[in-house]
Amino acid sequence: MTEKEQKKAAKEFAERWKDKGYEKGESQKFWIDMLVNVYGVEDIADFISFEDQVHLDHTSFIDGYIKSTHVMIEQKSLGKDLRKAIRQSDGSLLNPFQQAKRYSAKLPYDDRPRWIITCNFDEFHVYDMNKPNGEPEQILLKDLPKDYYRLQFLVQQKSEMMKKEEEISMQAGELVGKLYDAILKQYKDPENPETLKSLNMLCVRLVFCLYAEDAGIFGTHEMFGQYLQQFPVKEVHKKLRELFKILDMNDEEREEYDEYMDDDLAAFPYVNGGLFADENVKILPFTDEIVDLLVNKASAGFDWSEISPTIFGAVFESTLNPETRRSGGMHYTSIENIHKVIDPLFLDELKKEFREIIDGNKQLKVKNAKLEAFEQKLAGLVFLDIIMQILIQSRGKIKKCAFAV
Repeated sequence: MTEKEQKKAAKEFAERWKDKGYEKGESQKFWIDMLVNVYGVEDIADFISFEDQVHLDHTSFIDGYIKSTHVMIEQKSLGKDLRKAIRQSDGSLLNPFQQAKRYSAKLPYDDRPRWIITCNFDEFHVYDMNKPNGEPEQILLKDLPKDYYRLQFLVQQKSEMMKKEEEISMQAGELVGKLYDAILKQYKDPENPETLKSLNMLCVRLVFCLYAEDAGIFGTHEMFGQYLQQFPVKEVHKKLRELFKILDMNDEEREEYDEYMDDDLAAFPYVNGGLFADENVKILPFTDEIVDLLVNKASAGFDWSEISPTIFGAVFESTLNPETRRSGGMHYTSIENIHKVIDPLFLDELKKEFREIIDGNKQLKVKNAKLEAFEQKLAGLVFLDIIMQILIQSRGKIKKCAFAV
């Protein structure tokens, strides 16, 4: 359908279903009508399934599930409050979203939904499970003629957001690769392991600074690039060394270091964690090419804050892994698959504990004390990161299994 045709179809659909909707008798008609007539689904019987069984302590049923686009639907009757908890057959109190999440947890990892929609015929609440603690997007039936595009993910097998994240990460990887190669040319012994170790650390620091200036960690947009831009090319490597030293100093150390510290340097915050602690990182004189890449292309010309923190490590991979860099792109585990692993392993339980602290303690003093204890618990957690890449032959046998720790 053209955009004009789709708007017209959405308007007609909204008018057909205005002030209608009974969960048990009309849910399937509602979704079939919308998917076929507004979003152009042709083979509707194979596209969406209804009343799939899910086994909890008892047998329950998923109102609607679209496997190809990973969408789960929890439907309620017209007038039902989509945020209000409902008593379940096992006695628990769950709102529609919590109901759907419980169903999701019982599905095989590959079938778990990326999107959960709760609906009461009059409004849609859309939950992005890549942001499981985020507020849902709300779409009203009466607004569907102008907002129909917001439900386009129902029929798109890869959302525009995911495509954009991949494109941005590819661009970031390309920039890091160019910086790496340009700086490597300055070393006399480019194959020396110590040289590569030093260069890897330098590039990781540069990527952190580029991200920090766009993500608000440094306080001012393009702060890092503008700091370097004020110096002649032949001095940039020296000024970078000074900056790294300052980034590793807390306020007390800075006072002892130099009370007359340059204001431009003093404006940068302390970065804990030891990223800038190693003074053995070599920074050789930069060329015009390196400074142009760093200041004009990577700093002023690219917004690093658009990279999802979940896949930010992939940018470092493009720096540290020559094979990845030479292949011309980023290779990373998608946000979707990351959550399939970490949610049931530990994240679901941590979120539950956090919600219990927030909702279960009305006295502010008690709540704050428990939150501080929870913060200390989080700071002390250690995880072993194992990435498994399994290539399956058509015969179903494992061809290759690589473990990276």
